[in-house]
Amino acid sequence: MLLLIASDLHGSAYYTRGLFEAFERERADRMLLLGDLLYHGPRNDLPREYSPKEVLSTLNRYSSRILCVRGNCDAEVDQMVLDFPILADYGILPLEKRLVFFTHGHLFSEERLPSLQPGDLLLHGHTHVPAWQPLENGSLYLNPGSVSIPKESSPHSYMTFDGSVFLWKDLDGAVFHQLSC
Repeated sequence: MLLLIASDLHGSAYYTRGLFEAFERERADRMLLLGDLLYHGPRNDLPREYSPKEVLSTLNRYSSRILCVRGNCDAEVDQMVLDFPILADYGILPLEKRLVFFTHGHLFSEERLPSLQPGDLLLHGHTHVPAWQPLENGSLYLNPGSVSIPKESSPHSYMTFDGSVFLWKDLDGAVFHQLSC
């Protein structure tokens, strides 16, 4: 199964269209969204083509293929218009002898770790900066960056995971980092 992993759409119709073009191009089976779907948040400028209604329409067309956790800009009112669950604070994917703990990053992060064992993976968005770094407890922190509002000169990005390799890509599909696990 191929997962496409993305975070921080923040209501940008333009970049959401680009994300779903990548989803189709990658022929991914599922999309894992790490929160902050519709609202841009008070600390961010409006993203390109800010249109939460268009974003929710696009997301709802793919609702049966989306897994999602809640971001700090997501609310119960967003759940009322989306056709898939978005309000879980975290999820867990078992991988052989390790776990992937996925969350947005505002509740659990590399500074506030969940219960992880050496070799487990902490996957979150929130910072808008792609990351792949070991943590002191022997686990690994991964971040796909931001689809619509990247920071620190990073690209508009997402990740794919095929069960053994994580690839970080820009929205055009160019790989800028690879990690085997």
